[in-house]
Amino acid sequence: MSYGLGAYKKTSIHTASKEQILLMLYQAAIKNCKKAIESIEAKDIAKKGEYIGKLQDIVIELNNSLDFEIGGDVAQELSSLYDYILFASTQANIKIEAEPLNGCLQVLGTLYEGWNDAIKGLRKENATKKEASSGA
Repeated sequence: MSYGLGAYKKTSIHTASKEQILLMLYQAAIKNCKKAIESIEAKDIAKKGEYIGKLQDIVIELNNSLDFEIGGDVAQELSSLYDYILFASTQANIKIEAEPLNGCLQVLGTLYEGWNDAIKGLRKENATKKEASSGA
């Protein structure tokens, strides 16, 4: 990676909102999951382990960031999904099979789409509120 690209990525992370960081984490998890599947198909065992490790690190971080006091049932459900991803990706790593990762990819994709839609909805709602308050 060139210095300029690395500096750009670092700056974009430091200036991102919490919502943007959440989406970035999901994007990285999805990317690493796909790369792990590709590595299994290519029979590149070392890369498979590397990508699954990165995927699991991200999922652990997402799980650790849950606030069960505020999030309640939603946080519990997310934690259960993260546990599933960790279990399935571990099975994929041990058995050297892509199938469990396909399930992880499906869950991660659904969560990403859900969060992305929710964030867009909040932004739209906030913009509408700003317009209403400035026009009064």
